[in-house]
Amino acid sequence: MTTLQDNSQDWRVDYLLLAALWGSSFLFMRMGASEFGPLATAWTRVFVATLFLSPFMLQQGHWPVFKQHWKLVLGLGAFNSALPFALFAYAVMHISTGLSAILNAAVPLFAALVAWLWLGDRLNRWRIAGLIIGFVGVSVLANNQTTDHSAANPDASAWGQYTAIAACLLATICYAISGSFTKKFLPNLPPLVSASGSQLGATLALTLPAFWAMPSVMPSLKAWGALMVLGVACTGIAYILYFRLVNRAGPAKALTVTFLIPVFALIYGVAFLNETVTLSMVLLGVVVVFGTALSSGIFPKVK
Repeated sequence: MTTLQDNSQDWRVDYLLLAALWGSSFLFMRMGASEFGPLATAWTRVFVATLFLSPFMLQQGHWPVFKQHWKLVLGLGAFNSALPFALFAYAVMHISTGLSAILNAAVPLFAALVAWLWLGDRLNRWRIAGLIIGFVGVSVLANNQTTDHSAANPDASAWGQYTAIAACLLATICYAISGSFTKKFLPNLPPLVSASGSQLGATLALTLPAFWAMPSVMPSLKAWGALMVLGVACTGIAYILYFRLVNRAGPAKALTVTFLIPVFALIYGVAFLNETVTLSMVLLGVVVVFGTALSSGIFPKVK
């Protein structure tokens, strides 16, 4: 797939498209999980993504690499895709998709902390300040949304909101640990191997739980369609766009796409789900994103 190595086109197109796709994943998760439930939603997503990505991996001749590292790759998929996808699918059933996306934007925040604790990455005073700002923002945001839950999601109970926010934060921790794991044990693995292999690992990990939790009533075509889009576009195509973005713009710029995802998720939630976006959610979301960006060291003058 030569497009992965094509640097001639403007990376900004991939950047916006990737943010739009990942932002829409929360919408499609809500549409699917409302009928399938979180486990079946997550399984269908990774199964479809596996079917989509595997031919590209084979076309690139990466099968020998996968066979060499298959245990680590499959294990990574269980922790980097199976668990967080199921957690987010549960979360969007109880809190707004916009709030879920804002909490997801804190992934680099936890990644910086895990890399410091596990890999010994250096944290200067600016990055430490970013960690403090980010975690305070997340704490206040969580407390604010659960205290005034009726404004953000009138159909959810306060307890449902607490558990959903905890699920989002646990998912971000999974992503953060997976990032450091990859850096430590699989640093030179071809991107398509980690992408397709991890989706296969997630599919295997979720198969039994998902079939146990399959809905007794056949979901609607709308729910099926949402999961097909979630697997092909929001997971399969999005992975390809991300790897191409890394090649064209570099990993530092590619990382910042995380901060644009909540913007699209908030727009989709209001437009298609009639969700309410409170001013406090937006302001605290900005605080979380700013602290996360600062802790990631993406500002050259404060590294």
